[in-house]
Amino acid sequence: MKKYVFVIVWLFSVSSFSQDYKPLLDNFNEWHFTTCYFGCLTDVYYTNGDTIVDGFPHKVLDGFHYISRTFLLREDIANRQVFLTKVNPGGNSVYLLYDFTLQEGESFEMLNPISPFPLQAGEFVLDSIRLRTLEDGNDYRHYYFSPDINNTISDNNCIWIEGVGSLSLINAPSGEPNINGAGNLSCFFKNGSLFYSNLDSISGCEPLLSINDILKPMDGLVIANAREINTFEVQNAMEVTSIEVFDLSGKNLMSVDNNGNNNIPIDLSKMSSGLYLVLAKDSFGHAKTLKAIVQ
Repeated sequence: MKKYVFVIVWLFSVSSFSQDYKPLLDNFNEWHFTTCYFGCLTDVYYTNGDTIVDGFPHKVLDGFHYISRTFLLREDIANRQVFLTKVNPGGNSVYLLYDFTLQEGESFEMLNPISPFPLQAGEFVLDSIRLRTLEDGNDYRHYYFSPDINNTISDNNCIWIEGVGSLSLINAPSGEPNINGAGNLSCFFKNGSLFYSNLDSISGCEPLLSINDILKPMDGLVIANAREINTFEVQNAMEVTSIEVFDLSGKNLMSVDNNGNNNIPIDLSKMSSGLYLVLAKDSFGHAKTLKAIVQ
């Protein structure tokens, strides 16, 4: 009888951890980060728009320490990895922040770019993965790490949550979630809905933007060929405040401001033949990417 019980429990465990991956980056993500020294203070940062860098789509971080808008997040959903691209004048830097394919007992080299923690924090061991229920009523993987025995740089534990990231800063995967230290994540919203909360030190939290602001649609926005060859027109664009044109390497080729015009002309007649990405933004930070093919 004990053998059958063991098999049933083992099969249940395998089934639980084979659930579908929950991506971290949604249309809009909002982190509330709390520190308590002489009274508690909660800062908010969020994804605010999309861009293309080095041929990959990224979410732009904004708010808190990220107001320079040079911190970009990219998620490889197929490989369950999340990267940070830091835009620098002399060239971009790319860091692997998270790998959610890790299994218990495996090691991971933690990088904490431009954070209160060491950039190269050394190897950490994934001690355990546990399913815990979040605000939407579903169970998600929680990853518990400790420094490798040979790690002489870091001496703190850290926690990741699938779909959320670090319980420290998003760019500090090895950061210790300590309300009286560098701080910890108190609330996290996906598309305006509360996804994670830790209200040990605060009474509650509300999203910075309302759901109507976050999901304000630009569904009617289209790009069409104009009369002249390799010229285009972004139509139904009254809510659009700016247009940026990128090549597939992520280079910004053109920026156009808009002040309530319904149609925005885009002249690409001097560009080489190929595919170009046209990024339209509104005043709420929403963005929509359109494609233009130059012949």
